[in-house]
Amino acid sequence: MTAIIQAHSLSKWFGEVVAVNNLDLVIEEKVIGLLGPNGAGKSTVIKLALGLYKPSRGEIRVFGERPRNNLEVLRRIGYCPETDNFFENATGFEFVYYLNLYWGMSTRQARAAAEHACELTRMTARMHDPIETYSKGMRQRIKIAQALSTCPELLFLDEPMNGLDPRGRDEMYALIQSLADAGMTVIVSSHILYEIERITDSVALIFKGSLLAQGRVRDIRNLIDAHPHAIRVETDAPRETAATFVSFPAVTAIDFDEKGFVMRTRDANLCYDTLNDMMVRGDNRIRAIECADDSLQSVFDYLTR
Repeated sequence: MTAIIQAHSLSKWFGEVVAVNNLDLVIEEKVIGLLGPNGAGKSTVIKLALGLYKPSRGEIRVFGERPRNNLEVLRRIGYCPETDNFFENATGFEFVYYLNLYWGMSTRQARAAAEHACELTRMTARMHDPIETYSKGMRQRIKIAQALSTCPELLFLDEPMNGLDPRGRDEMYALIQSLADAGMTVIVSSHILYEIERITDSVALIFKGSLLAQGRVRDIRNLIDAHPHAIRVETDAPRETAATFVSFPAVTAIDFDEKGFVMRTRDANLCYDTLNDMMVRGDNRIRAIECADDSLQSVFDYLTR
């Protein structure tokens, strides 16, 4: 399979701030999550791929070519930025329509493409309302509509789930998957691991501007299996409930707080099964169970220690 994006020794700095540091990256999948905490360099990598930034060192190629000032490559790419930049009194339709004209479409093509993109993102009912009346989620969807309206081969979505309610997120998951099924390559930037797991199991983890790990989500998670997992249990009787786990060899520590306790274990499945059995048997003292390590930041914490 031909790589869609290839970066070799890619670096970008702004004065003394290093945003991307000697990054080697190859993307071949149809849908991949570009993951990292805020400030990790994800948006900078995307802007380098869009040709908006010139590499300080190294190179990046998209469809086998350098993207900067390369209109043939850029016309094959769609981009939904993380931040908003609207004329607030314009309608959502006008926002997409006039960008289509700027892209080079005829008025008829621009109108048809804008209407189709609004339909894809479920904005048809509100596309003629001013953007200033839109909710955060609607503003996000109209940004994605403009990215889709040119029918790109490669689509960058920078934090696309921001502001969407649960239903909107489900619709967005389905939309991204349908685009991939139709042959489009979609690169989704996010700092929340579970969002990406709903879309794809292929991820690239970016940390301090460098590639920390790349592969399937399950493989990335396996990297932290050697470390104890933290499980938070909210309960009205923390010490009595925790007593069940004291004798477990896999449990390495139990810390109590005002809401319950946090236990650290090398066998998370055993502890979850035991907690579930206790609740099934009618143990009403347990109010909630949460995996305190079920976050991208926790994965990074383990991998960077």
